[in-house]
Amino acid sequence: MKLYPDYFIAACAAPTGTRVSLRLQASSYGRQHWQDMGIQLPRWVWVGAGSLAFVAGIVNVVGYLGFEHQAITHLTGTTSLLGAAITAGDTRAILRLLGVVLAFVAGAMASGLIIQDSTLRLGRRYGVVLTIEALLLAAAVPLFERQMIAGALFAAAACGLQNAMASTYSGSLIRTSHVTGLFTDLGIAMGHALRGMPVARRRTALCALVICGFLAGGIVGAWLYKHFGYRTLYFPAVLTGGAGLAYAGYRQRTLWSSQEK
Repeated sequence: MKLYPDYFIAACAAPTGTRVSLRLQASSYGRQHWQDMGIQLPRWVWVGAGSLAFVAGIVNVVGYLGFEHQAITHLTGTTSLLGAAITAGDTRAILRLLGVVLAFVAGAMASGLIIQDSTLRLGRRYGVVLTIEALLLAAAVPLFERQMIAGALFAAAACGLQNAMASTYSGSLIRTSHVTGLFTDLGIAMGHALRGMPVARRRTALCALVICGFLAGGIVGAWLYKHFGYRTLYFPAVLTGGAGLAYAGYRQRTLWSSQEK
């Protein structure tokens, strides 16, 4: 197997005057090689990222269609509204928006305490986090139905848990509860492609997958909300709870197998 292309080998033996262009070609090859090969994503990462984005899309659209029309899975708009509420002196809105922010952060903090590492890897306690997320989403339903802001707080905490759980894999940042950064990455990749620069194809494909999953969740969530209202959140609760229990069982069997060896 050839470890280097011909022009890389030629760069080492070429006369001084021609080495610069050859080395530039070799450098370009190296960047392309590592950007294409550096992120080796197994199937479970693709499935997990798409599924979690789908769940987040459902939760967020329910928040938007609900009585407070509140974004739940991300905090950009919430932070802007908080600034506007502070300027207007609207105490009720300040407390509501600040509560959503703090609930999201609390969920992320709990995820960090449980998993203890931001790198996505099989064997970590994702099952516990997914199960807690399911319980929070299920608990939010009766609170939402009574038009209590606590429903949004529980749902925001669930999304904070989820987003902190899937942070990085092989150095690639993975976020599943919002898509602004992913659209940014896609735009950067398209700009690089237009300039003829190397593009990290797997990273770009992962961005597209998460965006499509989030959009599909929004579509399905909006349809379910028309028919079931806030009980729509039971659907993502079942998905995450089932995945959490299945993963916990898999992790436990893996630990037992390793101990027997």
